[in-house]
Amino acid sequence: MSQRVVYLRGRFVPESAACISIYDSALTMGDMAFEVTRTCGHVPFRLADHLRRLDNTLQAIGTDPGLSLAEIERLTLETLERNLPTEAEDVDWNIIHNVSRGPASAFIDAFTLDERRPTVVISCYPLVSKLAALAPAYEQGIDLVVPAQRALPTDLVHAFIKTRSRLHYQLANIEAELKCAGSTAVLTDPEGHLTEGTSGNVFLVRDGELQTPEPRNLLPGVTRAIVLQLASRLGLATREMNLTPLDALAAEEVFVTSTTIGILHGRTFEGHPIGNGKIGAVTRQLREALDAEVGLDFAAQARLYAARAGRSASKESQSEA
Repeated sequence: MSQRVVYLRGRFVPESAACISIYDSALTMGDMAFEVTRTCGHVPFRLADHLRRLDNTLQAIGTDPGLSLAEIERLTLETLERNLPTEAEDVDWNIIHNVSRGPASAFIDAFTLDERRPTVVISCYPLVSKLAALAPAYEQGIDLVVPAQRALPTDLVHAFIKTRSRLHYQLANIEAELKCAGSTAVLTDPEGHLTEGTSGNVFLVRDGELQTPEPRNLLPGVTRAIVLQLASRLGLATREMNLTPLDALAAEEVFVTSTTIGILHGRTFEGHPIGNGKIGAVTRQLREALDAEVGLDFAAQARLYAARAGRSASKESQSEA
């Protein structure tokens, strides 16, 4: 049983006991704002940027968490500190924030006055299993597919609003898995322009230029912004522009970025090889620059966790024999 703890509505509770009501607006309306960052050597990666983005979502959906950003940051660091001793020293973490307005108004009578307040959850989850599963992708790359499911245009729902109501992402993931097992879905907007992956931003390299979809119908990622800054620092030409799946098919390199994984290169797009399938020169240059910027070799950490997971599985198998 996990010894991890979670900050939940004013107190720290065991992870196994962290529950919210079935009448919370997070469940009845799907309006729970969230953010996910990670640690790099136990230091939260761009925590202030992620909390500002969380605050933007909360303001957009009219939810006051009852805590200032400074208070949320303090509670985040305390949550992390309480959980660090439950894992080995070299284990890094996802830090997850979930915030809803609390009890849905239709069910307010089921709650005491003290319970009629926002639901704020801060949790930490070790990255070992997630990165171990991704270890081969840092060397081999990932397969990218475009599902029929489109991105929601920002004139319907603002792209910067990040809530747990993400059915269109899930439908895209399901379709991508059916098209190509283990693949990553890349969405297009109603006009057929590339927007983003379901868990990261997309970049192309064409004719020596780094290109990425303009942020009209996508959530501009924190790591996306860093990669653009690093590219400029390295003297690479960059452009935010309308891109289509045909542009991706013609690209010399394609890669995706996210806070948790850093940079993973695409080896195929819609079943067609990208270059020779190996990581390209520009992608490698940016991956190395990102590693240096955050002080972490993402690929090496994934390999370390995969080796550890393999040893654990081997020991378990021997004990069962």
